[in-house]
Amino acid sequence: MGSRRPSTTTEAQPNSERNDAAASAGHRGDEAPKEGSDSKKENDASGSSSRPTAPSTASPQSAGPSGKFSFSFKPSSKPTPMAPKPEISQKFNAVPQKKEPEPEPRDSRDQDRERERDRERDRERDRDRDRDRERERERERDRAWEWERERERDRGRDRDRDRFREPPRGAPTEPASARTRPDLRDLRHAPDGPRAPAPRMRKVKKIVRTSKPRPTLEPDLAASESVFYRKPGNESVVGSGTYGKVFKGLNVYTKGLVALKRIRMEGERDGFPVTAVREIKLLQSLRHTNIVNLQEVMVEKNDCFMVFEYLSHDLTGLLNHPTFKLDPAQRKHLAKQLFEGLDYLHTRGVLHRDIKAANILVSNEGILKLADFGLARFYAKRHQLDYTNRVITIWYRSPELLLGETQYTAAVDVWSAACVMVEIFTRRAIFAGDGTELSQLDKIYSILGTPNRQDWPGLVDMAWFELLRPTAKRKNVFADSYRDKLTPAAFDLLSSMFQYDPAKRPTAAEALQHAYFTTEEPLARQAIELASIDGDWHEFESKALRKENERRDREARRAAKDASREKEKKRGAEGGQKSEREAKRVHVDNGAT
Repeated sequence: MGSRRPSTTTEAQPNSERNDAAASAGHRGDEAPKEGSDSKKENDASGSSSRPTAPSTASPQSAGPSGKFSFSFKPSSKPTPMAPKPEISQKFNAVPQKKEPEPEPRDSRDQDRERERDRERDRERDRDRDRDRERERERERDRAWEWERERERDRGRDRDRDRFREPPRGAPTEPASARTRPDLRDLRHAPDGPRAPAPRMRKVKKIVRTSKPRPTLEPDLAASESVFYRKPGNESVVGSGTYGKVFKGLNVYTKGLVALKRIRMEGERDGFPVTAVREIKLLQSLRHTNIVNLQEVMVEKNDCFMVFEYLSHDLTGLLNHPTFKLDPAQRKHLAKQLFEGLDYLHTRGVLHRDIKAANILVSNEGILKLADFGLARFYAKRHQLDYTNRVITIWYRSPELLLGETQYTAAVDVWSAACVMVEIFTRRAIFAGDGTELSQLDKIYSILGTPNRQDWPGLVDMAWFELLRPTAKRKNVFADSYRDKLTPAAFDLLSSMFQYDPAKRPTAAEALQHAYFTTEEPLARQAIELASIDGDWHEFESKALRKENERRDREARRAAKDASREKEKKRGAEGGQKSEREAKRVHVDNGAT
């Protein structure tokens, strides 16, 4: 039977799904008809096709691989609507978040504290880094030391190996395990023959190390309870004052001399005196040739001592020495050292506030050092601050301090240094009053004249000016009194330093540039002759010597007065005898007549 061609018009529409399945099967290759049916179900679920399809060439019953394929195109299905994204729904349905309140502006003190904490953290971080570096250096040193010890150990092994490298003659060469122990019974009856030479042995001398005997101390030093020996009583006292006493001490072990300044603790409510704390703090920060050196602070039993280097003289004792006299070159050298020490202090922002001859120490080599920093303090160079005016020994106190000024500068030390410089030349204080402010001002006015507004514009602004106003006007007699005792350049320098107005006085650095120290002859020369002076000369010894001389003078005056009285008595007795003889003679003469 011949095959019939199917009609394209009648079977095109009903067989569209089947043509799609056949096309799908042809596209996948030789798949089973079951898969084609599955594909048909999926296409039914997607909806009916809307595009026209070409007539299928396969028979209606054939669905296998032998069927015809359709080249019809099926329209794509409409995209299924998608559910809204959860993010968008949450965005519209979420509760609006509350805004956090803005931080309130912090106070400047809080910011300062925060910055201080940051700086402290930085400092702590730097300290940790320094400690880590130090530990790393220690580890490096330990490794180097271990390496050196290992090298020494290797060298020792090499020496031992070289020592025993050649075996002794006659020594067995086989190992000890290969040798058999000899039979003692055979050796007992062995004939006496030549014996093998014994191996040579090296003699090692044993070195016995004995400890050195401890040095024996003198009985006085051995009995000392302190490491610094002091003579009993007042024999070792070299100075005293309101601050306490200064003792001359000897180190028991090094035999070095020191000056022990005992801090006065009586009457201190707050424990350690604040003046001593300030002095220790200042001296620990100062290092200069013309500043006394604080070696240590020592606590002994219930006393506290500041240990200084010992200098044999001070300026007061040296100027009052009965035989030693300073020449002009030595005076200039001492004055120059004084201003060099002051310049160092003022550059570091320190006021000494107690410059006087007794607080200036001099060594046996002629080196001058400033001492006694009990009243010293740091001061503000750029700001005017109030300080106490009850400072500086009154003979060396400047006029502004005597008139109650509290906002003073380093010019007060320059005035005191000028007083000391005059004392170096004349060996006596220039303004020696009786101890009161009124008497001291009167002493200054009697030499430098009465101040006026032209010389001192701030005179009337002094706190005590109205109270201590001068009663009489005096003229300046400084030139008449001291021009002949000073060199021309020294007189000019002192005249500039004895200005009433503190702003007109030169600084210590400017004083060092004066012609007196730079060009005028003779040039400064160190007083090395002080090494030949017997004994120590301080203010304490000078006072004791002065008191002794005054006592001798009083005794001499008393003896002279007693002698004059005895003479008067003798004269009176002789006069009485003469009158009696004259009376008898007159009586005899009258009887004879």
